[in-house]
Amino acid sequence: MSTRKAKAIWNGTLKEGSGEMKFSNYNGPFTFASRFEDGKGTNPEELVGAAIAGCYSMFLSALIGGEKLNPKSIDTEVFVELGKDDTGPCITSIKLICEVNCHGLSQEKFTELSQAAKAKCPISRLYAGGTAKIELEATLKS
Repeated sequence: MSTRKAKAIWNGTLKEGSGEMKFSNYNGPFTFASRFEDGKGTNPEELVGAAIAGCYSMFLSALIGGEKLNPKSIDTEVFVELGKDDTGPCITSIKLICEVNCHGLSQEKFTELSQAAKAKCPISRLYAGGTAKIELEATLKS
């Protein structure tokens, strides 16, 4: 299939430092305040939300298309909650709210397909079951 690339650079301490995330045509700042408070910039949780919203919407579109229907629009909003467990900060919940406009799609079939998309889109699968092996190459520069 394909391999995609993203990059993050962080400078300084956790609370006083700042960083920048880059991928494709996106380049945005992030800080302690943008992640844990209400500061300007983005944060990893928003990017998780965007990833699952896009993946879910595309997968649902494919499933609806498999029923020989053509969705006019699939609008997915995601809420990613950052909480804490015994190990430290963690994502505690992800809530998808989806609205579909598709002529000819019954409520029963919509419910079935929307649940299938939640279970089967690659990003959902990554978070639900840990489908990816995470490798690390770490280098210390002094």
